[in-house]
Amino acid sequence: MRIKELFTDDSAVSPVIGVILMVAITVILAAVIGAFVLNLGQGVQQTAPQASFGFDYADDVNNVTVTHETGDSIPSSELNVTSSGGIDYANSTTFEDLTGDVSAGDEATYNSSNTWDGQTFRVVWESENGENSATLSESTAPTA
Repeated sequence: MRIKELFTDDSAVSPVIGVILMVAITVILAAVIGAFVLNLGQGVQQTAPQASFGFDYADDVNNVTVTHETGDSIPSSELNVTSSGGIDYANSTTFEDLTGDVSAGDEATYNSSNTWDGQTFRVVWESENGENSATLSESTAPTA
């Protein structure tokens, strides 16, 4: 046996590496095309914004002012304030009434003909396409 020839003969290395690279490229290309076809990347862009809201209850306990304190600017059409009690939206100034983005310092006042006595308020974000939503802030009204 010629040991010197064994170490210098590398004719089979090149085709094997070529096949492995072709298989790897094919798998990666199939994964990328599959992600676009199945629209798997859509939900990544619809993440909830990070924002903090403050709640200020009036002395008569039938209106509450919700203020965007810090965090991301959010399109006003994507924000909603809900209550475990009823909100009189006709007599309220809501975030939806604002045009453009809601940013730090912007506020909305929500009224009710009843007292908020222990009601829970939530500032809810809903994505533009309506597929995702998240509660950004929550507060419970004081009891009278």
